[in-house]
Amino acid sequence: MQPDKAKVLLVEDNYMNKVLVREILTLNGYEIIEAKSGAEALKMLTVVRPDIILMDIHLPEMDGFTATRIIKADERNKRIPVLAITASAMKGEEEKILSHGFDGYIAKPIEVKKMLELITANLASKKEKELSGTD
Repeated sequence: MQPDKAKVLLVEDNYMNKVLVREILTLNGYEIIEAKSGAEALKMLTVVRPDIILMDIHLPEMDGFTATRIIKADERNKRIPVLAITASAMKGEEEKILSHGFDGYIAKPIEVKKMLELITANLASKKEKELSGTD
C-alpha cells in the first residue's frame, strides 16, 4: 500500500452499488474500507481514520443523515468530508442533503467523472483546512 493512497469509507448497503463504487475507486488508486450501515460506520471510525466518507442516505439500522450528524458532531471526525450517495435526485434534494451536514452530493446512477472530481475537490479542501488550521 502506498502511503499517499487516500482512504475512503464507503457506507452502502446495496451490494451492486458497493461493488461498482469500490471498483471505480480502486482503479483510481483509493484504499476502500466498507460499512453496511450508519451504525457500522460509526463503530469503524473508532479504529480507522478515513480521508473521506461516501455515505448512502437510505441505510439499515441508522440512516445516512443521522450517521453524518453524529460524525460531524465529533471533534475527531468533523473535518472528514462526508459525501452523500443517493438515488433521491429530485429538485431541491441537493440543498436538503447539504443542509444536513454533508459536504457534497453524488446522485445515482453514478456519473464516474463527477464522482471522482467531487472526491478530489473535497480531499484537496480537507488538506487545505488541515494545513491552515481552519474548519
